[in-house]
Amino acid sequence: MEKEYEEEELRRMRREQRRREIRRRKKQQQLFQRMIAAGTFVVILTVLLIIAAGRMGKEEAGQKESSREDMAQESPAAEKQKGRPETEADKEQEDAEEEPESGSDAAETEKGPYRFQETEDTIQPGEEIVSTNAILVDVEKKTILAGRNEKERTVPASMTKVLTLLVAVENIEDLDETYTVRADAAEYALAHDCSSAGFEKEETVTIRDLLYGAILPSGADAALSLAVCVSGSQEAFVEKMNGKLEELGLSGTAHFTNCVGIYEEDHYCTVYDMAVIMNAAIDNEVCREVLSAHTYTTSGTDQHPDGILLSNWFLRRIEDKDTGGEVLCGKTGYVDQSGNCAVSYGKGENGGSYICVTANAFNKWKCIYDHAALYRRFGQGNQNSENL
Repeated sequence: MEKEYEEEELRRMRREQRRREIRRRKKQQQLFQRMIAAGTFVVILTVLLIIAAGRMGKEEAGQKESSREDMAQESPAAEKQKGRPETEADKEQEDAEEEPESGSDAAETEKGPYRFQETEDTIQPGEEIVSTNAILVDVEKKTILAGRNEKERTVPASMTKVLTLLVAVENIEDLDETYTVRADAAEYALAHDCSSAGFEKEETVTIRDLLYGAILPSGADAALSLAVCVSGSQEAFVEKMNGKLEELGLSGTAHFTNCVGIYEEDHYCTVYDMAVIMNAAIDNEVCREVLSAHTYTTSGTDQHPDGILLSNWFLRRIEDKDTGGEVLCGKTGYVDQSGNCAVSYGKGENGGSYICVTANAFNKWKCIYDHAALYRRFGQGNQNSENL
């Protein structure tokens, strides 16, 4: 396994060398565009302020004149109303107006079919956990066992693809249906420095192949192909993703702008939100099967007669670690803004079922060790936080 890992790392280093120049040119172009946009914005803002100042002067004069007319035309009935004492009905109406709306952002995460509550036994992990954001939940009891900044906004990176998987599976009936990969899918992965499953343009694969390709190697080419297959475009598919977030009660704290997990300012969630998404995914039989696969070989095609061997390296790396049970499902992620992150589902020796989410570890192994430590802490039924 170590030899395969070293070969994979070598291939990634070579791809990175090719992509660095693309990223450098792209950043220069973005900087130039921002400078132009900033200058244009200043000019437009100045013009709007001048226009607004003129209108405010006219409106102020009009309001004074209108106020004089209203005072002159006030009816006797209105005068009588001024002197009427306040009734119980008036008080009830005032109380109703002051009551906050039930759909506020603060209450948003408490709605939906999946939610987890803090208890007096909820702990905050110690220094042994390096991830800045972390949560471990008991799936059956719906409680938060451990949390660190679990409701703080963070970047989900490729953990995004868990929701991509769920939405795709819920909108596709025949997983053996075929799809021809478009050239822009591979180009998208290259342009955004994403991982790829290795599908080539004009390669005809099954939907099942795309599902595994999106999760095991975190293939952007597979995820984008799923989006286009389901909705015709990534933009339309993302609308379905955000609709699913609303259905899960997460629309107040989570919002996605792409199906891959590349960094964008309005693409965010919390590790709590990701635990809820993972809970919904493992409740779906197909999603659970994909997320639990250690390896998968795609169907043979003209471009790949023997198929493509795909691996879930998170599951393969954590399987020999002491977790106090077994980690059954997992999906990793990485962008500069999130560090190494992962969401997983596991069973403890004590029979419990758990979901763990961490973000902002400084390397992939620390991310794995954080998951192992949290599972070990609770999977063995040991409630002493010193043994994290």
